[in-house]
Amino acid sequence: MLIGEYVYIIDPKKRIAIPAKMRLSLGKKAVITTGLDNCLVIYPLKEWQKLTQKLDNLPSGKVDARGLVRIMLSGAVDVELDKLGRILVPDYLKLYASLKKNVAILGLSNRIEIWDERTWRDYKSKTEKEVGHMASQLGF
Repeated sequence: MLIGEYVYIIDPKKRIAIPAKMRLSLGKKAVITTGLDNCLVIYPLKEWQKLTQKLDNLPSGKVDARGLVRIMLSGAVDVELDKLGRILVPDYLKLYASLKKNVAILGLSNRIEIWDERTWRDYKSKTEKEVGHMASQLGF
């Protein structure tokens, strides 16, 4: 299971080390793509297959469905962890998520999100204040 929050640095060659505790669940190959809320998402191959099946089943006649499918799939790229557990983040994804030097790496059960650290801290601070309300609204 992918859990936890870590702060890492993007090296000058645009590589990010995946935390050692996450590597086993992730596997050697994965897919990285644009996520919601201007972050990046890394999916283990098995989870990526589940997601693409959901995307394939969306009604292509609906504008929102077409937009979501286009952004999620056109932004996707296969990645392979190197010997040190790093992945290369393409320029267009780095730009999409406004990644600078420090990034937050979040384990979210079946996927990993990568955020610009400052953006994540701002989002987290705001969301933590609303989590009780969110849980109530979702019947949690």
